[in-house]
Amino acid sequence: MTTDTASIIWFEDLGRKDVARVGGKNASLGEMVRNLGQEGVNVPPGFATTADAYWQFLEANGLYDVIETVLSDLESGKSSLQEAGQTIRRAFVRSDWPAATAAQIRESYRALCERSGGGETDVAVRSSATAEDLPDASFAGQQETFLNIRGETALLDACRRCYASLFTDRAISYREAKGFDHLKVALSVGVQKMVRSDLGGAGVMFSIDTETGFDKVVVIDAAWGLGETVVQGTVDPDEYQVFKPLLKHDGLTPIVEKKLGEKARRMVYATGGETPTRTVPTSKAERASFVLADSEILQLARWACVIEDHYAMPMDMEWAKDGETGGLFIVQARPETVQSRKEASTLKAYRMKRKGRRLVSGLSIGDAIVAGKICLIRSAAEIDRFEDGAVLVTETTDPDWVPIMKRAAAIVTDHGGRTSHAAIVSRELGLPAVIGTGNATEALHDEQEVTVSCAEGNEGFVYEGIGEFEVEDLRFDDIPETRTQVMLNFANPAAAFRWWRLPGDGVGLARMEFVVNNHIKVHPMALVRFDTLRDEEAKQRIAELTQSYQDKTEYFVERLARGLARIAAANYPKPVIVRLSDFKTNEYANLIGGAEFEPKEENPMLGFRGASRYYSPRYREGFALECRAIRRLREDMGFRNVVLMVPFCRSIKEADRVLEVMAENGLRRGDKGLEVYVMCEIPSNVVLAKAFAERFDGFSIGSNDLTQLTLGVDRDSDELAELFDEQDEAVKWMIRTVIEAAHGSGAKVGLCGQAPSDHPEFAEFLVECGIDSMSVSPDSFIAVKRHVAEAEAALSGRKPRQGSTS
Repeated sequence: MTTDTASIIWFEDLGRKDVARVGGKNASLGEMVRNLGQEGVNVPPGFATTADAYWQFLEANGLYDVIETVLSDLESGKSSLQEAGQTIRRAFVRSDWPAATAAQIRESYRALCERSGGGETDVAVRSSATAEDLPDASFAGQQETFLNIRGETALLDACRRCYASLFTDRAISYREAKGFDHLKVALSVGVQKMVRSDLGGAGVMFSIDTETGFDKVVVIDAAWGLGETVVQGTVDPDEYQVFKPLLKHDGLTPIVEKKLGEKARRMVYATGGETPTRTVPTSKAERASFVLADSEILQLARWACVIEDHYAMPMDMEWAKDGETGGLFIVQARPETVQSRKEASTLKAYRMKRKGRRLVSGLSIGDAIVAGKICLIRSAAEIDRFEDGAVLVTETTDPDWVPIMKRAAAIVTDHGGRTSHAAIVSRELGLPAVIGTGNATEALHDEQEVTVSCAEGNEGFVYEGIGEFEVEDLRFDDIPETRTQVMLNFANPAAAFRWWRLPGDGVGLARMEFVVNNHIKVHPMALVRFDTLRDEEAKQRIAELTQSYQDKTEYFVERLARGLARIAAANYPKPVIVRLSDFKTNEYANLIGGAEFEPKEENPMLGFRGASRYYSPRYREGFALECRAIRRLREDMGFRNVVLMVPFCRSIKEADRVLEVMAENGLRRGDKGLEVYVMCEIPSNVVLAKAFAERFDGFSIGSNDLTQLTLGVDRDSDELAELFDEQDEAVKWMIRTVIEAAHGSGAKVGLCGQAPSDHPEFAEFLVECGIDSMSVSPDSFIAVKRHVAEAEAALSGRKPRQGSTS
């Protein structure tokens, strides 16, 4: 049945050019069934009613006149939006199917049942507007979906209700705002064999990072049961992120993020009753477990790449896992409509200058900061009291909330993930949002003044009071080219994707300590020696953090590897120099369980830190965990662009001992392309630069410590602050000398620190010395790049060359 007069078309007879006949959703399902099955992408079978069938339904029941009259009354103010929508929907539901259309739906359903093994099969019944997911309009989520529909009578009723949902209040409002003629938008109904995800799991998947537009990752949200809970934002799902360029290499597992969601409820089939589905609490075991195994995460990510390649654009997909067979399926796919259209040549950089007490935190949507008063609304019945420009705080949102979301300054919810309704709409509206806080409606109150910050990475925060912040417009289209490499410094992995468009030359310093302090929080030796820990409180906290790990050391290894992987992914294949841990003993002691393993020192800055720890019996087993994480990062995930750097290495003897311990732990310099650098931050590194260069591939000058130890000035002393000067002649002599010695031995040398940003003349000095690279914070990158270009031009007597963002 593929003629123009047919009321039904099977998915395999449809393609993406059939949007006018069956809407974007069903045309896309047909496109995948027809073309991607041979690529291994599983899509459940089904059929679609046509736009012609919709028009016939209207004509047979005299609905044209009803719709025109009601909408005319709405336009003239004789009726409200709610009254108009309810009147039209009631007219649809009370209407009868034309006999020929009903017969074709019944016949096609029987055929689908036969394909599915006989008997009455359960189906998903989804609305697909004929203008849905076109470049200038996204009707997704405005019409209804009905799950677990079984039997011909129930199917016809569900299809009728799909038609009626073309006139929900939100759909009417949207078309009015977009200037669409209500009687020129038709609705097709997709009827698709259900995947028994009520017994398994389901969720949403994007082939692009939804917050930053980073196009090298697949983002997957997952929850137990039917996927509507994820779409609606009524659960806090698991989140996985996979690095696409390494997926094509067999044997690699490039999963750069695995975040366990609470998943407190699941949607399942209902037996009896008026509704075909219901939500029930999940078990304690389900809440503590990931929905997908690593192999399943990788399979879905590969499908996302296949679908994206086929459509030649970033895609928004829904997936389901059958709990009976274990099979994975794609049940929807449509173009991603927010990040893929953003202006790529500019970026607003927000920075907090002063903030109050942290009140709640959750997933960060967007990258802005706003301040204002809270309007706390618990249900849609209270929407009328929302005040323009307020911070909307609520449990969750659905499409009925869109009118007030448009008027909000920011949005904060108790529940939801990155692919929930609240997150998607906030992105479309360009609003900062903090999603899935768990307790915002309890911790916050009406008219409270707060600052909402989404500028600090993956996690968003709500702070007490009106904070101070600044905004800077960064342009990427006029960055000059330089001979000297300008690299980036990173500590927080959550912020790495935000800067992916910067044309940096890699990462000159990735600080391992931030990941340990913020994402792991536990002293590595407390995990190694967990059974003999004396601190019972620390032991309890560690047990809670590591409850899903049989081997507690695996908690450290996995979290460190994944944290660093985000930084490595954002800059791949450019080099990412990871500094091995450089906590001082007092900082290590502050980690959970750390006090038992750290000596008390009068001067930790010059004490048991850096390289001296790695071979010491006090920490050697802890260092082995760092090495395990780096091996996983490079060998299992595939990030061979990671370079290691040894900090605070005092002598040649110590260098040899550290390299020996690293080799014992599977990290031998030169093997599998592994490069190892050394920090140049002690005068001995300069004095014996040639000998260090024989053992390491490069130097990274740590200007703070080198200045401190060259001048004998405590860098933290207020009394001596004016003496601490990185441009002192003695410090500059040290820098010039190590650059000359390194180059003489064939080693590379860079500098990591803010001095080239704060002092353009210092950047000029480094260029004159012939330094290979400088590494600065991302928000300083453009300024430093210009300083370097000007310095290079001055040396050669020419104008700086303008580059591009590539």
